[in-house]
Amino acid sequence: MAEVLVFHHGHGLTDGVREFAEKLQRAGHTVHLPDLFEGQTFDSLEKGMGYAEATGFGTLIGRGAAAAEKLPAELVYLGFSLGVLPAQKLAQTRPGAKGALLLEACLPVAEFGGAWPDDVPVQIHGMDADPCFAGEGDVDAARALVEAAAEAELFLYPGDRHLFTDSSLPSHDENAAAQATDRVLDFLDRIK
Repeated sequence: MAEVLVFHHGHGLTDGVREFAEKLQRAGHTVHLPDLFEGQTFDSLEKGMGYAEATGFGTLIGRGAAAAEKLPAELVYLGFSLGVLPAQKLAQTRPGAKGALLLEACLPVAEFGGAWPDDVPVQIHGMDADPCFAGEGDVDAARALVEAAAEAELFLYPGDRHLFTDSSLPSHDENAAAQATDRVLDFLDRIK
């Protein structure tokens, strides 16, 4: 079973993120769920992103790295949207990474220097008409990563919702979220 470090999205550590983590735990995986927003949650993505900008994206990535430092190196890093920042950085740069799961966001590999590590499998999920994922270049970064990485998968779901995997938000898409969860669990089951 895998050990997974999960980073929440711009609403904060919501009930939906906790529920997703619990699904991974019920499947037998060890899950760590740090709170990058230090207890704050936001009822709108705009407010949450305002907090993130005021705090500083570098600070949030640093909080993610600090959470990882307390754990073994052999982790799978999972990020939801904003949480992809620390997840992708750690998967690319921290020795020992076992995999990366990037949900609803993806950054160009060059953002964290160098190439994607050959021994780190990655799986990316997003909606094909999501204004954030498809409209802001994340899907292009995801396609480039899939081409460059030794083991990578990109799953696009029909729809225009951002944060479709979070069951506690109005943007939740039950069918797409269930399919994404199954694929995430399959990915984790393949981690050695």
